[in-house]
Amino acid sequence: MRKALYVIITFMAISYISGCKDNTETIVQKNLNEVSGQPAYGDALIVGSIGEPSILIPMLAGDSASHDVAGLIFNGLVKYDTDLSVIGDLAESWDISSDGLVITFHLKKGVKWADGVEFTAEDVMFGYQTIINEKTPTAYSEDYKQVKKAEVLDSYTFRVTYEKPFAPALTSWGSLVILPKHLLEGKDITKTDFGRNPAGLGPYKLNKWTSGQELILHSNKTYFEGRPYIDSYVYRFIPDPATMFLELQAGGVDMMGLTPIQYTKQTDTDFFRNNFQKYRYPVFSYTYLGFNLKHPWFKDKRVRQAIAHAIDKSEIVDVVLFGLGSPATGPYVPNTWPYNPNVKKYEYDLERSRELLKEAGWEDTDGNGIVDKDGNQFEFTIRTNMGNRLRMNTATIIQWKLEKIGIKVKIEAIEWSAFINEFIDKRRFQAVLLGWSIGIDPDQYNIWHSTKTKEKEFNFVSYNNPEIDDLLEKGRRTFDINERKKVYYRIHEILAEELPYIFLYVPDATQIVHSRFKGIKPSPIGIGYNLPKWYVPKKLQKHSLEQ
Repeated sequence: MRKALYVIITFMAISYISGCKDNTETIVQKNLNEVSGQPAYGDALIVGSIGEPSILIPMLAGDSASHDVAGLIFNGLVKYDTDLSVIGDLAESWDISSDGLVITFHLKKGVKWADGVEFTAEDVMFGYQTIINEKTPTAYSEDYKQVKKAEVLDSYTFRVTYEKPFAPALTSWGSLVILPKHLLEGKDITKTDFGRNPAGLGPYKLNKWTSGQELILHSNKTYFEGRPYIDSYVYRFIPDPATMFLELQAGGVDMMGLTPIQYTKQTDTDFFRNNFQKYRYPVFSYTYLGFNLKHPWFKDKRVRQAIAHAIDKSEIVDVVLFGLGSPATGPYVPNTWPYNPNVKKYEYDLERSRELLKEAGWEDTDGNGIVDKDGNQFEFTIRTNMGNRLRMNTATIIQWKLEKIGIKVKIEAIEWSAFINEFIDKRRFQAVLLGWSIGIDPDQYNIWHSTKTKEKEFNFVSYNNPEIDDLLEKGRRTFDINERKKVYYRIHEILAEELPYIFLYVPDATQIVHSRFKGIKPSPIGIGYNLPKWYVPKKLQKHSLEQ
């Protein structure tokens, strides 16, 4: 699955997790799991999601729901293997020049789009030209603008030449840019129906999308890596996790991400032990409280640090996540090579919070329990997305903690698409509680560089630090892992000091899948990487494909 709000750029993947253990926890259930059978075609996998995709053109999508679905419809030139090495996807092989500036991709032959037209290097070129077009509203163009020259050498050979070394060059071609030239040439991709009716090269193709209800994919029987065993992939939109859990129990959902209480308590019954498998594994993501740095109250670093000292991250991990995660200190996750263990940490200290607020000019001058400055009381609203109970619970704890230091907080939950389009993109917020799924490579240029503040771009908090800009540029210009490590250690250090975000926690993924599905093989990249190989033995199949 490919995700975004997200940086999907990677390099030296094995090095990134060197020293990490495979901490995947599989709770294998009995009964159904003991039923064996040969792989067979058929059945449907019904997946519950709190969010509905916004658009199925990967380069235009900024949300995980869109990328989850689009990742089953589209392919990149390369992808990750289970050990996080880079292998070919649409590319059969590639050659890299000795200086790292030229990559020549040799494409697989005989691959066809969903409408039967053959895939060629012209489609790669068309997608590349589309993503770098200034009229394309995408947050992902920067990586491809590093290309000095792109060439179609023949129908099955595509070459890119970089002006300067670019560390994530190879893996940047793992997603986003492959589009069918024969369907989209001469059209404005923001105004066609392709985003809701795409034709891809992947293991599944769109059958029906009913807004507010579900999205149905049917298997691509001519998929170049082999027909998927599961005939139909159904993506049901259920904004409330409690309702989704009831659907799981009733058989209306086969797979979902469990909340911590669902994972630790509510599935600890004979019914779930006999009928489901649970998986827990660390993921490349974190949750944060982000500030609109153009708001006058949040421009002062001391205010942000005061708020950080008033938040007990360990308490949030224990109470909200039930221990299924760890506190975050910056934009990199623990036990990875760019993670700096020695950055500034903010222990829970209400007295220090009050001191910092006072230094910044905020005091309770009228005795009403709320600090004020220049006649303004310190009140602000945290906006987050509706249906995400973890974020709502986190926001509630933050609200309670900040009240103790004289800051009044309101919480507003907004439907996902409206939240992104009307509030995030238009910068209509004081603070937001959100999460990033980050790439394996530490290059987060799109999130932190001061030029990435336009609508649909990811630096929506308007962070601006010239040293960070220079470091981001330096980090992507060297292939030397030790030099890159110095760069990202320093980036981590600066962000931990300045706190454009308060980095809250790194959650574990907690998935549950009905036990009739076989072939699931957990890996450091999750459980969905080999979804086309999942199957249900004939005697356990539940659904037949509707034509």
